[in-house]
Amino acid sequence: MKSIYDWAVIFEAVIISLLILVQVRGASLGAGMGGGGGDINTVRRGSDKTLHQFTVICVIIFVASILASILA
Repeated sequence: MKSIYDWAVIFEAVIISLLILVQVRGASLGAGMGGGGGDINTVRRGSDKTLHQFTVICVIIFVASILASILA
């Protein structure tokens, strides 16, 4: 039987996956995989910054859920 921690890990994994897919940075897929192109340094502002911060919080909760699942 799955505990609440296991369900939290699954839920957080789905949420984090969606949040990462929603975030768009100006680079193409090739640049993301280490391809060429110039370095683009931008500052996160507005909703992009909020989405990034929410993703970081969800990752912290995800790691805590995994640790709780292991220890429970």
